[in-house]
Amino acid sequence: MSRVLMGPLSRAVVVENPDASLDGLLGEQGIEVTRLDDTPDEEALIGVLKETKAQVLFKRSRVPVTRDMIEACPHLFAIQLCCIGDDSVDKQACADHGVLVFNDPVSNGRSVVELVIAHLIALSRRLFETDSVCRQGVWEKNNRERYEVRGKVLGVLGLGNIGRQVARAAEALGMRIMFYDSRYAASEVGQEFGWDCANSIDDLLMNSDYVSVHLSASNAQGESNQDILSRSRLMKLGLNRPENSPRIFVNLGRGFLHDPSDLLAAIKAGVIRRAAVDVYPHEPRGGEAWANPYEAEPRVAVTPHIGAATQEAQPRIARRVAWTIGQFSSCGTVRDMVFGPRSRLGLVDHEAKDKVLLAVAHSTARGTKRAVDDAIFKAGASNLSSVHKDFESVGIAYDLSVIDRPLSEQEVRQLVDEAARVSGDTTAIRSVRQLRL
Repeated sequence: MSRVLMGPLSRAVVVENPDASLDGLLGEQGIEVTRLDDTPDEEALIGVLKETKAQVLFKRSRVPVTRDMIEACPHLFAIQLCCIGDDSVDKQACADHGVLVFNDPVSNGRSVVELVIAHLIALSRRLFETDSVCRQGVWEKNNRERYEVRGKVLGVLGLGNIGRQVARAAEALGMRIMFYDSRYAASEVGQEFGWDCANSIDDLLMNSDYVSVHLSASNAQGESNQDILSRSRLMKLGLNRPENSPRIFVNLGRGFLHDPSDLLAAIKAGVIRRAAVDVYPHEPRGGEAWANPYEAEPRVAVTPHIGAATQEAQPRIARRVAWTIGQFSSCGTVRDMVFGPRSRLGLVDHEAKDKVLLAVAHSTARGTKRAVDDAIFKAGASNLSSVHKDFESVGIAYDLSVIDRPLSEQEVRQLVDEAARVSGDTTAIRSVRQLRL
């Protein structure tokens, strides 16, 4: 059944403790907030979403959004991630039901970049290990495996927003930058900065003294990046560099890009001298027990996914995600939508005042877009302007139309029925919202 809402969003559930300022920012937009202090399991979260009839769920990276949850909560229209990573969300299930998924690819960037730079220097000087032995009364003053970063090659794997910032910060420290990104546009940007573009991931690893990983969950073709850094690949780090290369590996990107046992094997073989990891294949929820896979290896510095955990980043994230949902709620505008990360769709300007906006999420089946336009025409309304985009990877399209009068609920239901008839797909219309501008 299609999700239909006449008006802006008015109810939200917030989990995983994003910054408290978020609640006030949403309240200013007329959105009533239910915040859960504990990290709920799926059953408990579904219960709260159904009880509150929440239209948007705000979350970070741990609580999963499953198909069962989406299907059990027919009032949901959006998932707003207060982070970059979207791996915790079943995006296909959301698309199938017209639930749009947004993230924040910008606000935590500086915090992650500073942690990467801190690790590059700390691992180069063996600060973690030296602190430990010094506390035991051992006076170990030597230069063994202690390095300056200046003049060394940093390999940046993934040249998105954070990868670019890491490269620029490291370049300011005198490092030489090499990068690899499968996206053509990202490669062009990197080369415009004057950085060396590796031919492959293997090429990057072999020719770098340091590697910092900033890959997304999937590549440009939509294929998963899980285990992309295999044991055989990790064993190539620094292969073409001098024998005294620092050979340091840093992963603040995604936990499933490599198996911990493969990184440990490369460390124990002496191929990688030191590493820092902030993300893991399994991360605990709430008070759940956690087994640190690197517990017995002092050459791997570990942190509990704190890349964005700073006093500055969290309020920035709150402001950005509140603005994102506010724009979606009040005028249908979408940005930072994970179905099309660089897409921004919006129509509202001063000429749209006192008009009506019809926002429709529908399948990409042939005839569905035409059915939306025909429904507006048959209702006797005028389509003053419109914008449309297909997101083929998940089979959903988003359509915005400014019309001169509202459609009745019956006319909206006729739109849904007509799209199903024309396309032959009973789920052609996934969700509809109508807003007075």
